[in-house]
Amino acid sequence: MSGASAIYFVEGVLLVAIQEDISDTDILDLQEALSERVVDEAARAVVMDISALEIVDTFVGRILAQLASVSKLLDAQTYVVGMRPAVAMTLVELGMDLPESKTALSLTHALRDLRGERRG
Repeated sequence: MSGASAIYFVEGVLLVAIQEDISDTDILDLQEALSERVVDEAARAVVMDISALEIVDTFVGRILAQLASVSKLLDAQTYVVGMRPAVAMTLVELGMDLPESKTALSLTHALRDLRGERRG
């Protein structure tokens, strides 16, 4: 995988940091690597940090939705964190949403929510 994204495994959760210079090829590589890691690590959740993305196009938006769908099919809850207001507005304008994922303001909020789910 390129330097345009990184995947870390912490407390049963895969943390995915997506960089602003991610290319279409990088996104496709990430999709494959992430699905393999969800299975290999038996991850219970995936947290995608998109705070570095200033803008998204339909391709990136669609891939984010696909990443969330693949994770859900593999029994991992998905969170998207760090979404900028401009990115949210662009996704809405494009008619896209992320129905298979939850959103949180930050990684801290997502992990807090996941810890609460585990206890509850």
